[in-house]
Amino acid sequence: MNLALGTVQFGMPYGIANIRGQVPFVEVKSILHHSFQAGIDTLDTAVAYGDSEAYLGKAGVSGWRIVTKLPALPDEVGNVSEWLVHEVSGSLDRLRVSSLEALLIHRPSDLLGPLGGVYCDALRLIKEQGLAAAVGVSIYDPSELDALWPAFRPDIVQAPLNVLDRRLIRSGWLLRLVGSGVQIYTRSVFLQGLLLMPAEKRPGYFERWTTLFDRWSEWCEERGCSRLQGALGYVMAQSGIDKVIVGVDSLAQLDEILAAAVPIESVPDDLFSEDLYLIEPSRWNI
Repeated sequence: MNLALGTVQFGMPYGIANIRGQVPFVEVKSILHHSFQAGIDTLDTAVAYGDSEAYLGKAGVSGWRIVTKLPALPDEVGNVSEWLVHEVSGSLDRLRVSSLEALLIHRPSDLLGPLGGVYCDALRLIKEQGLAAAVGVSIYDPSELDALWPAFRPDIVQAPLNVLDRRLIRSGWLLRLVGSGVQIYTRSVFLQGLLLMPAEKRPGYFERWTTLFDRWSEWCEERGCSRLQGALGYVMAQSGIDKVIVGVDSLAQLDEILAAAVPIESVPDDLFSEDLYLIEPSRWNI
């Protein structure tokens, strides 16, 4: 199955549509067990996700493929290699595993700074030591790859992709990454749950895009699918994507996602936005 389980909700309250807060540990264990039984074998986490790594380690993640993300490189770092080893060791200890499927840079611009060359060398050493099978980057905008590509060729790229945010495709980077043999993980398939919310539940900040959301809802109705099926089906239909990361905050939500995980090819080509104040949650003023 090309779904991967996102775990930010396990470590902290997350998502505009999240009304439950952080997932209780007992439910974390149930979600992990049910996901694995359903064929999901990959977990996406990060040092910055609160208690996520520690909760996963406590729950037991033997047999899972684990992808975690490093924090930003400190401004006053003394020795990049020592800092990197310290961070990776900390993640492995919290997760209670001996190696990772992939280690990603949460702030790719760190690889372009004055210590970028040393950082790249240190990442290669992490692979050589067997601490991570792959190293790569987590990006917010494909334009980040324009500057990064000449300096660092990642094994894996994680990027946002959803029915409204199609920058990965429209920029040409999806095809370019596929052609270069880079693994592609996509996140934000539901735009933090915004794509699933009925009009009356959306915060007032999003009123300026009402026409776009109405068109999205109308298409789902015409297609005879739920917003969940439409949003997930669109991303799953894109060729070349290795893993689609989905976050859940309950077993019931996981079951809904598993049932909806069917590719849908017919989403209109012009149903998208390039307005960063809509498609980048970090810019939302809520």
